[in-house]
Amino acid sequence: MAALRHASFAPHVAPDTRLLILGSLPGARSLAERRYYAHPTNQFWRLLGAVIDQPLAELAYGERLAALRQARIGLWDVIRSAERRTSNDAHIRMADPHDLAALVSTLPDLRMIAFNGGKAAAIGRRQIAPPGAIAIVDLPSSSAANTASFAAKREAWLGLRDALD
Repeated sequence: MAALRHASFAPHVAPDTRLLILGSLPGARSLAERRYYAHPTNQFWRLLGAVIDQPLAELAYGERLAALRQARIGLWDVIRSAERRTSNDAHIRMADPHDLAALVSTLPDLRMIAFNGGKAAAIGRRQIAPPGAIAIVDLPSSSAANTASFAAKREAWLGLRDALD
């Protein structure tokens, strides 16, 4: 299968965002549906639902985004565009990163940046200056390709609550 060039979505943030969760690049299903974390096996919405005590996975997509906005949580990806043969982050090639520092500079209430998975952390950490008062967290990927148990992932993700108190 030939590698195709894929582009990420616009950020889902507001000026009062306290927690910014950054993925790598949307997978094929997410790109096709134009929705963050659209693949049903991805545990993102269940994990984040545990963080804010809401059943996000059971809500319609627009309601999910509204709940994140109310909780002061933003979403984006570290990669603007890249070549990839499959949805697996290991297949990402020729990545063009977003200007994360520019986005962060527009978020005065930001307390924490969390990277969803190793690829997001590896690329994203290079884009952000020393954090100062902003905590930087590397999360276990919410992808089903990460075979860690849901309970183990959930435990790590619950640390995101520190940004929302």
